Amino acid sequence: MDTALERFEAGRTRLASLAYRLLGSAADAEDVVQDAFLRWHAADRDRIEVPEAWLTTVVTNLALDRLRSAQARRERAVGDWLPEPLLDGDPMLGPQDTAEQRESVSIAVLLLLERLTPTERAVYVLREAFSHSHKEIAAILDITESASQQHARRARLHVAAEPRTEVDRAAAREIVDAFVTAASSGSTDRLVALLTADATGASDGAGLLTTLMRYRGAEHLARVLRGGFKPTEAKRRLAGGSPSFHAALVNHAPALVATVDGRVAGTIILTLDGAKIAQATSIAAPARLTRLDAQWQRTPSRDDPLVEDW
Repeated sequence: MDTALERFEAGRTRLASLAYRLLGSAADAEDVVQDAFLRWHAADRDRIEVPEAWLTTVVTNLALDRLRSAQARRERAVGDWLPEPLLDGDPMLGPQDTAEQRESVSIAVLLLLERLTPTERAVYVLREAFSHSHKEIAAILDITESASQQHARRARLHVAAEPRTEVDRAAAREIVDAFVTAASSGSTDRLVALLTADATGASDGAGLLTTLMRYRGAEHLARVLRGGFKPTEAKRRLAGGSPSFHAALVNHAPALVATVDGRVAGTIILTLDGAKIAQATSIAAPARLTRLDAQWQRTPSRDDPLVEDW
């Protein structure tokens, strides 16, 4: 392996993690990193004093170009887009040493970042997830330091608008187990007791719809979830068989993962506010599950399913 390739490969995971936070799509992040590699390969590297800074700048601006494109604006119109979920242990979730770094890749925050301008999103990610100084961010984005500080303040105000609670793997299993039990009981009241009064839900309808289905309020969301967890032959046919339900961490949040014959068929990611569920995000479009499924197959030790045969 030549030195140029070694330098790039040494930073590939960090670059992919940066691009994922900016784009919310693992597939798009990989494309951006590959484009950056082509630019790195073609560059006069003897003139690049700090390769890591150069590559960070290239990846950030390639991702921003994608966010600003007409196609992206159509695809990510408010209410019509969900992030690509990643299973706990996926290297694209890093860095994750601090609460801010973990929060920056949660589904809840990725959705909140959609409300920001591309520049605000980039400043937030570079500052909170990768600890760049405002001087460094200004150079990466070709803005002033004071502009970087202003963008960071606005971004933090948006992201801080909704509380989120972190849990570990054991707690996640308890939460998902209680969620599945309540949703499967047929009792709306049992589900409502697990939800915040203003709980919200979103579903991509397994990719069969052009817009997202959205639900607001504990009673409304509980009725939808209760109906969704009632097994029918039509639902089994749509899923390709009888699913098993597993508890997992997805984007650092407790999640239900449904599998059919070992293949991931969908996931419901739960955002917590204290001990209650504030948001349930259902993702089952096959195109959004490719990487999660691949990581699931590479995870040798998993807890026993909560429901073996639905």
